[in-house]
Amino acid sequence: MYDILVTNDDGVNAPGILALATALRALGNVEVVAPASNQSACGHKRTVFQDILVEDVPLADGTIAKAVAGSPSDCIALAALGVATWPPRVIVSGINRGQNMGQDVTYSGTVSAAFEAAIQGIPSVAVSLAQHDAGTVEDYVVAAQIAARVVAHVLQRGLPPLSILNLNVPPGPYVKGIRLTRQGISIYNDAVERDGDNYRVLWLSTPGVMGHTDEEGTDLWAVHNGYASLTPLHLDMTAHRFLADLAAWDITITEVPPQDRDFDKETAFQS
Repeated sequence: MYDILVTNDDGVNAPGILALATALRALGNVEVVAPASNQSACGHKRTVFQDILVEDVPLADGTIAKAVAGSPSDCIALAALGVATWPPRVIVSGINRGQNMGQDVTYSGTVSAAFEAAIQGIPSVAVSLAQHDAGTVEDYVVAAQIAARVVAHVLQRGLPPLSILNLNVPPGPYVKGIRLTRQGISIYNDAVERDGDNYRVLWLSTPGVMGHTDEEGTDLWAVHNGYASLTPLHLDMTAHRFLADLAAWDITITEVPPQDRDFDKETAFQS
């Protein structure tokens, strides 16, 4: 049996992680190490210079999980240091309540946990359900079944180094299938209101309020058309196609002479 580690960013008691762990038990031995509280949109946060409490807590089905008073990335880093069986064959992060597509991946604790797993050398899959009002385990069952199918292939084939799979599933009981996609572009309609001397930010990044570029082949297009989206992501964030253009700037130098080490703003941008 394979060892599978499960985490999330919605917290150890979220229904999505229980649905995921239940579905993955058909593939191997599942351990859950997840944040003790909701860590949504925390990005790739790592806790430093402070203690992190780890406790055993029962899930709703009676199985025991590790609750970590930290971020999703902390969960993976602590698992690698001995909090869980290590190394697992695969790490699965989710199921997140709400999609993680387009630029969402830069904010997402769900995706960041998968990237932390990739840094640790473990194949990983991030799983999200594009349904912000999902509140019961039953709401996540279809997404969990699709995730288990993807994870079964990862267990057999592995993943390239520093790469993860980002799976997003549309809401509803019927999914048309899985599409292989690229990352799309979200359009955020955030706003701010002023109340006297205070400002209140309205984060309007939810379905029906936010927009997207409806380009076929993207994660956003697939989910909005009833397909589960499977996107390979990589930790190398280099803009490779821009490197040639950047070279034309003639900005590179081999050595900074001692007299030039104090930045001269009057001459720095003269050609």
